[in-house]
Amino acid sequence: MNKEFSKLFTICMLIESIITYINGFFVAGEPHYQVILSLILGVIIAVSYEMDLLKLLNIESKVPYIGSILTGILFSRGSNYIYDLINMLSLYK
Repeated sequence: MNKEFSKLFTICMLIESIITYINGFFVAGEPHYQVILSLILGVIIAVSYEMDLLKLLNIESKVPYIGSILTGILFSRGSNYIYDLINMLSLYK
C-alpha cells in the first residue's frame, strides 16, 4: 500500500508542477526568463543523463523519454521541491 501511495503522490506532484508552469506561461502573463531557463535546463539534464523518477517507481511509459521529461520538470522546480518529494516518499516506504 505504501509503495502505491508513493506512486500516487509522485504523479500528483508532477501534475501540480505542470499546472504551475501552464499557469505562469498562459494565464498569469509572461513568465520570467529564469523560469523558462530552469525548465529547459531541468529537462535537458534529465534526458541527457537518462534520469527517470517514474521508472524508479516502476511506472513505465510506452512513450520514449516521457519519464525523463517529467523528471526534468520536477528538477526545474528546484532543490526544495525535490527535497520535499524525497522526504514524503521516504515516509511511505
